[in-house]
Amino acid sequence: MTNHIFRGTWITDVEFAALEPRNVFHRQLEKVHLPCDEHRNRHILFRRAFDLTALPQNAVLYITADDYYKLCINGTFVTQGPAPAYHFAYGYNTVDVTPYLREGRNVIAVHTLYQGLINRVWVSADQRHGLLCDLECDGVTVLSSDSSFLTHPHTGYTETGTVGYATQFLETYDSRAAEVGFEQPDFDDSAWEHALPREILDYTVVPQPTKSLVFETIAPVLAEKRGENRLFIDFGATYVGYLHLTASGKSGDVLTIRCAQELDENGEVRYALRANCKYEEDWILGDGVSALDWFDYKSFRYAELTLPEGCEVTDISFAARHYPFALAASMKPEYRGDESLRKVWNLCVNSQKYGVQEVIQDCMEREKGFYVGDGCYTALANLILTGDDSIVRKLIDDAFRSTFITPGMVTCLDCAMMQEIAEYPLMLISLILWHYRVCGDRDYLVKNYPGIRALLDSYRADYEKDGLLRDLDKWCVVEWPANFRDGYDVDITEGKVCHEPHVALNAYYIEAIRCTNKIAAILGEEPYRDESGLVGAFLAAFYDEKRHLFTDSLVSEHSSYIGNVLPFAFGLCPDDECTQNILDWIGQRGVTGVSFFGAFPLKYGLLRQGRRDIAESMLRDENAWLRMIREGATTTYEGWGRDTKWNTSLFHLTLSDAAVFLADVDAEAIFE
Repeated sequence: MTNHIFRGTWITDVEFAALEPRNVFHRQLEKVHLPCDEHRNRHILFRRAFDLTALPQNAVLYITADDYYKLCINGTFVTQGPAPAYHFAYGYNTVDVTPYLREGRNVIAVHTLYQGLINRVWVSADQRHGLLCDLECDGVTVLSSDSSFLTHPHTGYTETGTVGYATQFLETYDSRAAEVGFEQPDFDDSAWEHALPREILDYTVVPQPTKSLVFETIAPVLAEKRGENRLFIDFGATYVGYLHLTASGKSGDVLTIRCAQELDENGEVRYALRANCKYEEDWILGDGVSALDWFDYKSFRYAELTLPEGCEVTDISFAARHYPFALAASMKPEYRGDESLRKVWNLCVNSQKYGVQEVIQDCMEREKGFYVGDGCYTALANLILTGDDSIVRKLIDDAFRSTFITPGMVTCLDCAMMQEIAEYPLMLISLILWHYRVCGDRDYLVKNYPGIRALLDSYRADYEKDGLLRDLDKWCVVEWPANFRDGYDVDITEGKVCHEPHVALNAYYIEAIRCTNKIAAILGEEPYRDESGLVGAFLAAFYDEKRHLFTDSLVSEHSSYIGNVLPFAFGLCPDDECTQNILDWIGQRGVTGVSFFGAFPLKYGLLRQGRRDIAESMLRDENAWLRMIREGATTTYEGWGRDTKWNTSLFHLTLSDAAVFLADVDAEAIFE
C-alpha cells in the first residue's frame, strides 16, 4: 500500500491550535490523574468551497481527523472515520469522491469530534484534535487542508451525561442551531473563522490498513402510535448505528427519544439497558421540517418517541453501520439439515455482519472496546466467515504497537483507558498461529515472530520464577463474568499484584510457548525454548495425583471447572485418568459451566482430543446459544442468557465464535 505524502497540514480551531499533546499512556497500576473537565465533547466543523472547470475522471480524497470525522461533499454524506489508532501510526482513509463532484462550485464539509474522555473508544483526552486532507483530481492536487478552510463549533449538541463506562455522551440535539445544514453548498459561512494549523505535531500518518464502514438503511417492521403522543418503532433486530427521521412542529418543541435492545414485561421499551446505558435523549425541533442528526452511534432495536402536540414524524429508518461483510463460508454439509445448528449459525453470522465496526469490539454500547483477549476468538470467526484477514491484522498489529506502553502489551487497544490483563497477550500468540494456518501468509509470520519472542521474553524476565509465572502486576481475569469462575481459589482482584502462581495463567503461558515453537518450526528456526521444564513445574505445582485433577493454586486444594478446562484444552493432562475425569466433568457441566474464556478453548480442546461429537452437542445445548434465541436474540449476548451477568450486553461479539466450529473448514487442523 503506497503511502500518500500530504501537502495539507493538520488544521484545527483556536481552542486546540496551541495545545500541547498530553500523554495519556501509563501502566495500569500507576496512579495517574488525567483531567477531562475541559476540551470535551467538541463538535468542530470545517468547510471549503472550490471550483472545478471540468469533471475529473478520477477524484480521490485522502482524509483523516482526530478523534473522528464525518464527510459530506455538496450536501451528500460520503463516509466517516478513521479507525481508532495510536498517533504514531494514525490511519488516513482513501476515498473515491468522483461521484460527488460537479463542474463549477463544490463544497467539502467535515464534522469532526474531539470527545475528550478517558475510555475504551479512542485515544482521546490527549489534547490532539485536527483535520488533514488532500483532494486529487486526475492526479493533480486541487485542495489541501490549510487556513483557507473555514471552521466553527457546532452549537447544536449539548451534553446531558455519559453512558456505559464514560463511553459516549448523551446529548440534546437542537435543530435550531445556526450550524444545522452546514454541509449544504448554499450554507452561509460568512461569520466563520479561518482554520488554524496545529502548532505542535507528533503524528505519523499511514494508509488505514482496514476498510471504511458501510451503511445499510433499515426500515422499521412496525411503527405505530401508542396513545396520544407516543410513537413505538421496531426495526426487527438489533443493529448498530443511528436513528434517522424527520419531524415537523413548532420551533422549540421537544421530542424525547428512548432506545432499547429489548422490551420490558409490559411491552415497553427498556431504555435503561442491562448494559448500564440509559438511552434517553431530547431533540429540539426547528422551524418547518427538522432532521435528527446523531453524531455518535448506539446499539438498539426499538425506539419510542414522545411527541409534542401537533408534531408529525416521517422518514423513519435505522442507518446501520458495520465493517464490510461478505459471507464466504458455509456450514459443514453434515450440519445443514440440523435446524438447531442452523439457528446458531445464523445468529453468529448476523452478529458478525452487523457487530464488527472499524475494529473488533466486545460490545457496541457499554464499552465499544477493542479488546485483545476475546477479540482473538471473534477475529478468527470473522476471518473464517469472510476470508478477509484485515480485521485480524488490525488486532495483531495494534497489539504489538501497544508495547510502547509496556512490553507486555495492554488489554484494550487504540484508546486512552489503560488496562492490562495477563492472559490476553498470550492468547494473541495463538491467534497469530491460527491466522497462518488459515491464510498461509509466511511473510506475515516472519514479520511477527520477533515481536512474539520479545513478548515472551518480557513475561519470562518480569514474572517467571522456578518455571511458574507469579507476582503479576497485571490483572488475571481467568473467566468472565466472575460467577463463572466456579470458586477459583486465588485472589485475582483487579488493581493489585497477584503474587500467587495459579493454574489458568500458567496454562496459557505454556500454550503460548508451544505455539511459538510451532511457529519457529514453520519458519525453520530453532525452538524458542524447551517447554518440558515448564510443564514439569506446572504439574508439580497444580496436579493432584490422587484425584487426577488440577488445583487452582500452589496453596489450595480447590479444583475449579475453569481451572481444569484450560489445561485440558491445552493438552496438559498428564495421564488418561486426568483426561477422563475432566471429560466426565465436561459431560456434567457442559459449555454453560464456563463463559467467554472457557467456552472457546473447551471446544477446540475437544477437537484436539478427537471428540467433535461432544463439541457438537455443546452447540445444540438448549441453555447456550439456543437459549439466547429463545429469549428473542437476533445477535449474540454477553452470556448464555439475559440474566447471566449483572450488566449484560445484548449485542456482544465473543460468543459468535461458535461459527468457527460450524463452518465448512478443517478446524481440527487450525487448532492442532
